[in-house]
Amino acid sequence: MLSFALGIGTQNTQGDWLEVYYPAPQFEPSAKLIEAARRVLTLPEGNQAVSFLPEDAGKLGDAFSEAGFTEQAELAEALTQSQRPLVAMLIDTDDAPASVPEVYLKLHLLSHRLVKPHGINLTGMFGLLKNIAWSSEGAIDIDELSARQLKARLEGRTLSVDCVDKFPKMTDYVVPKGVRIADTARVRLGAHLGEGTTVMHEGFCNFNAGTEGPGMVEGRISAGVMLKKGTDLGGGASTMGTLSGGGNIVIGTGENCLIGANAGIGIPLGDRCTVEAGLYITAGAKVAVLDENGEVAETVAARQLAGQSDLLFLRNSTTGRLECRTNKSAIALNDALHAHN
Repeated sequence: MLSFALGIGTQNTQGDWLEVYYPAPQFEPSAKLIEAARRVLTLPEGNQAVSFLPEDAGKLGDAFSEAGFTEQAELAEALTQSQRPLVAMLIDTDDAPASVPEVYLKLHLLSHRLVKPHGINLTGMFGLLKNIAWSSEGAIDIDELSARQLKARLEGRTLSVDCVDKFPKMTDYVVPKGVRIADTARVRLGAHLGEGTTVMHEGFCNFNAGTEGPGMVEGRISAGVMLKKGTDLGGGASTMGTLSGGGNIVIGTGENCLIGANAGIGIPLGDRCTVEAGLYITAGAKVAVLDENGEVAETVAARQLAGQSDLLFLRNSTTGRLECRTNKSAIALNDALHAHN
């Protein structure tokens, strides 16, 4: 999994990387591009971040231009004006990340739609990322926040802290084509939003998760969850991700599914499945499977229905029993809405 990017980032006073912005990451780039970068920078074998100076950026620009890579040449030329730390990141193999610049490149690849969730190794990334104060003056190490706040006040400014988290919001780094996001703070960097996706005000999308698009997200897409095209996640609905008890089971949906308001899934769904509003399906929940006459054919654990298509899950309003029927109508989602996402 060869990837390469030039970035501009933030370090704390000890020189530790806090975050990196990669304007134009390259997935499986041309060997000629890497060769041009190696002529200027000493790129070691393996997955290593290399810091470089603005004057090196000018040399990179010349090398990229000579090799015919106009976009990368223009980016390198722009970086000659930087007053912030610069880094080049080359990923040779998709091993567990070993540095903050490597983590950030992988998160960028996801949000740029260059790789899909579960398509890249993020093992151990939490141990590499610091808790950061994401502020009106950028990323600040928590241990240095008080001093920065005092300095700002003494200079007549107010330093506003938007959140304290390991992850920034995606739109400060990447705004994918053809999406709507009502509240940008609710989509983390590393989210993968397919074209035609709408994330409403109470919708949320974690890193290494997302949508194929088009689709409407009014609920929570947890880490590791992928919703395929035409799927809608209703208001207050949730998905059990790999960080919330899902274990090794990859939770997600097939195409054209509908998860009703305040419902949730702890099993993967196939295509054209519907979950009734307010119904949360966990893997161990007992489900009465009904035949065409509405009689109970068998009772199984929900995990035994994982990945099957054309299912309708609902709660019997009289008995309270969790039931599953064939979703004959295959709920037609709002094509007009999706067309204008």
